[in-house]
Amino acid sequence: MAISEPLPARDDTDEADGTGDTGDGPDTSASRPAPAPSTPPAASRRLRDLGPLLMVRAAHPRQAVLTALGLAVAAGLSGRPDREIGLVLATVLVGQVVMGWHNDLVDAETDLRHERSGKPVSDGRIDAGSLWFALCCAVLVLIPLAISNGLVAGCCYLASVVVGCLANVALRRGLLSVVPWAAAFALYPAFLSYGGFGGAHTGAAPEPLMVALAAALGVGVHLLVSLWGLVADHADGWTYLPLKLGLRMGATRLLVFTVLYLAAVGAGLLWAASTVGLSR
Repeated sequence: MAISEPLPARDDTDEADGTGDTGDGPDTSASRPAPAPSTPPAASRRLRDLGPLLMVRAAHPRQAVLTALGLAVAAGLSGRPDREIGLVLATVLVGQVVMGWHNDLVDAETDLRHERSGKPVSDGRIDAGSLWFALCCAVLVLIPLAISNGLVAGCCYLASVVVGCLANVALRRGLLSVVPWAAAFALYPAFLSYGGFGGAHTGAAPEPLMVALAAALGVGVHLLVSLWGLVADHADGWTYLPLKLGLRMGATRLLVFTVLYLAAVGAGLLWAASTVGLSR
């Protein structure tokens, strides 16, 4: 079954009407509104191409913010004080930025070949060397920030970031692409259960059910973020699980299945949190 684009790219420019007035009446073309300009105003382009905004765009900001907020909310629901919730939020946000920048650097050639929009590294608006430098600086910030949650908790989160970066270069093209996603998300309950501000809270091991559900959530997120690249990945000869499911089900049905799957896993996490709790 052929895969169609689940959300086709939107054309933000309006094409001018090329049909003239074929009647015998007066020419009213002068009274028609002028077509929208095909390029944004110079001021808008300058704002859009500002270095800091380009860096934010290369960091996959939606995924970064959603993941950071999700773990911060989970920390709050587990009874952590406000300052620890803020520390979790900051730690996860920086870690997600590191993984997002690394992904865009690794995928620069592929993004250029498929002419993907919104990729400032591949289209040359950000120098790759500058982004590598920024990534290294972010890692230097992330390490002490993660350890501030406690040694065990910080190592668990740093391990999840390492797994996420390895997923950018290994296993991603084949059926084992779900493994790093499941492994990275499975480390999140330990990051929360062992965590505390400044390492003051030694914590305890996470409940196995929470770890399993977090891993299942990672698989669902992998399916979701892969949907918009199935056509290009199929053209490149990838054989990973989302593509196999897309070929069998179709992109639209796969999207519906993924949303339902994520909703079921989310409900399972809420039930487990209210019954067995986060940690033993």
